[in-house]
Amino acid sequence: MILVVGIPTEAPLALAIEAAEAKGVECVVFNQRHASYNDIVVDYKNGTIGGTLYAWGRELPLEEFTGVYARMIEVSSLPEFKPSRTQAVDRYAFGHANFLTDSLRKWIEVAPCRVLNRCAPMSSNGSKPYQAQLINRVGLKTPTTLITNDPSQAEEFAQEHGEVIFKSISGVRSIVKKLTPDRGPDLAKIRHLPTQFQAFVPGTNVRVHVVGEQVFATEIQSDAVDYRYGSREGHDTEMVPYELPADIHEKCIALSKALELPLCGIDFKRTPDNDFVCFEVNPSPAYSYYEQHGGQPISSAIVDYLTGSH
Repeated sequence: MILVVGIPTEAPLALAIEAAEAKGVECVVFNQRHASYNDIVVDYKNGTIGGTLYAWGRELPLEEFTGVYARMIEVSSLPEFKPSRTQAVDRYAFGHANFLTDSLRKWIEVAPCRVLNRCAPMSSNGSKPYQAQLINRVGLKTPTTLITNDPSQAEEFAQEHGEVIFKSISGVRSIVKKLTPDRGPDLAKIRHLPTQFQAFVPGTNVRVHVVGEQVFATEIQSDAVDYRYGSREGHDTEMVPYELPADIHEKCIALSKALELPLCGIDFKRTPDNDFVCFEVNPSPAYSYYEQHGGQPISSAIVDYLTGSH
């Protein structure tokens, strides 16, 4: 029996639920939007973490779950707890939902079963420079990088490397852009926000998803600087399965283990010289985008991992 936690209509969770149903695996869905109608008891006895999840009239012993796939959001972001002009937030329901979500999150952090993914290891994504050091430790290359809030340093870096891109150094998603001459006046803004500049890496984007010991690589064919938003700039994007070189395949698994992220999305560029440069690791990847466009059976692998069958 596996547990899926979050908003079940979100594509990554929805695909995992469908995959579990197709495999005949019992899948309990904890919908955060229904938290007010559920409850949880967590206990610690004789050195063992246990308890019970009460959901829709069922009593579900926590120790019976073989795995958990969690993509939780903050309770305050749920539509049910957004105040409107005509209706105030139910403070009791909000408090209960907060308590339940917090208790569930804490249990997930120490649960003896397989988890995709625990919160603490996911924090490595909060600092791209820190994460880059961890990427290097497993033998993967990263782009030549400058992090600065000094416009003159950014200008010198651009002159040295020619084509340069810039993006956030935090875990907050940002759109990757090229540093073009017309953006020169904007450089003054970085005095208030240290920014990451990288030498542009030519080649083809490759997204790798690791699920336990399974690796799924997808080649992204697009002319956009950031293919995720290519359609906004009139670029087409095509995705096809790709077979990684054996050494990169093994290093991806090693990186997943080093980061304690059994599920992760790793972004690469394959250069014209067939070299691989790693940009970052997503600890909560929206793999559904790649499965739906590239045909990779990632959701099936997630269920296999959670049940311990792979």
